[in-house]
Amino acid sequence: MTGPLASLKVLDFSTLLPGPFASLLLADLGAEVLRIESPTRPDLLRLLPPRVQGASAAHAWVNRNKRSLALDLKQPAAREVVYDLLRDYDILIEQFRPGVMERLGLGYEALKRINPRLIYVSITGYGQTGPYRERAGHDINYLAVSGLAAGTGRRDSGPVPPGVQIADLAGGSLHGVVGLLAAVIQRQFSEEGQQVDVSMTDCAFSLHALGGAAALAGGAEPGLENQPLNGGGFYDYYRTRDDRWLAVGCLEPQFLQAFCQALGRPELAARGLSQRAEDQLVLKEAFAREIERHSLADCQALFADLDACVEPVLSFSEALQHPQIAARGLVTEVPGPSGPLRQLACPLKFSAGLPPPRHSGAAPGEHGEQVLRELGYDEARIQDLRACGAMGGART
Repeated sequence: MTGPLASLKVLDFSTLLPGPFASLLLADLGAEVLRIESPTRPDLLRLLPPRVQGASAAHAWVNRNKRSLALDLKQPAAREVVYDLLRDYDILIEQFRPGVMERLGLGYEALKRINPRLIYVSITGYGQTGPYRERAGHDINYLAVSGLAAGTGRRDSGPVPPGVQIADLAGGSLHGVVGLLAAVIQRQFSEEGQQVDVSMTDCAFSLHALGGAAALAGGAEPGLENQPLNGGGFYDYYRTRDDRWLAVGCLEPQFLQAFCQALGRPELAARGLSQRAEDQLVLKEAFAREIERHSLADCQALFADLDACVEPVLSFSEALQHPQIAARGLVTEVPGPSGPLRQLACPLKFSAGLPPPRHSGAAPGEHGEQVLRELGYDEARIQDLRACGAMGGART
């Protein structure tokens, strides 16, 4: 079992989360991913607690199934190694600010002369062009600039930081993989590679979807609690008697009627079909009063067998125990340095199956000598690279 992307060989120059999560998806699907890491400036994700088996749990997860080669890219000898790698690795992911790879002699225009089939994926906060191209940022900044934050939160308290990194993951990582695979498909016909410019802000902006489409057509622009799906209607979270929360998403008439019937307030369903803001507010307040009379356990029992789009808000540990999550196999065991590690599994399912996880995130430069020997380097050349400081990592 090799996985559907077993034919892809990827050089990954990225750090932290967006690029590494993209290459994790590729590696889980069978691609051969080689991380190019600095021997002197460790990926900050390696420092993130908690640690398990001597390494950051987050790093061990997002870098599983990848090998590591430590190179000081400021050294000419290290750049020569990258040029040699391009004979076999014809996909590259990088996450530096625009211009950094060019200054290192590793920009797209330089590398495509070595391998015209090279697919070069650049993931940045603001893209390769525009006045913000070199500006620093994090997920919260990209959500702010893209307008997503303006519609996420409460009128009385303002925008809220989301519980996951939307611009990093849904923006940089997933769009990066889509762009990469689209370029691979095109290369099958054109025999030529290309650069894929992935801006996390651009991708976050595209996620406006329904609200953005409405605003461009002359409707109200997305704002706090002013749309049916962001708290402007009864589609929302409701506090229970024991200070837990219930997610109510019964938008369709049949689901709304079933929900109101279960609450003992069937007359509310008719008001819920109205699009008037005042009707939605009345309905929302009525739901809040009714749900606050019940504990979360009461609500779970009430809606367990009812098809009404109503679910409890679970903690991570509760979600882990949920029968649906368990049935889908979303946690896996991965070989670690001193025993198996439990990690989030690849969420994609294939009828032909996927290869089992090979190993957790590697130590910096752990596979350096192995990779160079595969390139045909002899022991003397490898030691020369170490002696001039171009290569780091443990000796094997």
